[in-house]
Amino acid sequence: MIRSERLLNQLMLMEGLRLEAYKDAAGVWTIGYGHTQDVRPGDKISEYCAKEYLLQDLYPVEQAVNKLNIARTEGQFDALVSFAFNLGIDRLKKSTLLKVICSGGSKNQIKREFKKWVYAGGKKLKGLERRREWEARRFFE
Repeated sequence: MIRSERLLNQLMLMEGLRLEAYKDAAGVWTIGYGHTQDVRPGDKISEYCAKEYLLQDLYPVEQAVNKLNIARTEGQFDALVSFAFNLGIDRLKKSTLLKVICSGGSKNQIKREFKKWVYAGGKKLKGLERRREWEARRFFE
């Protein structure tokens, strides 16, 4: 599977576009739509470059989610790619969320697991709450 245009548009919305390097809520230097690799203070990019970084950053996440062999629908795939893009594939692999999905957990159990991941730097963030809500809904579409 590959990401849908719906996911790409949602990620651009959730991540927000920043053309100058900044420290995210967890203190990581970031630019574009959540790009963190080799970002330094003072870096600047174009909108085109930001979208290219996003597509490049998404590709290994898509591959890793595909290797898990658990997404049966585009909605499930999009939700898991969004989650792993934000938190990292290793966190998804070790998560109770993945265990609940693999064990055939109920819709409510799976949604509850998504919604646990709303903290960055020890703080509960509204943006992460909105993101997890979207992922939980998208998983069942």
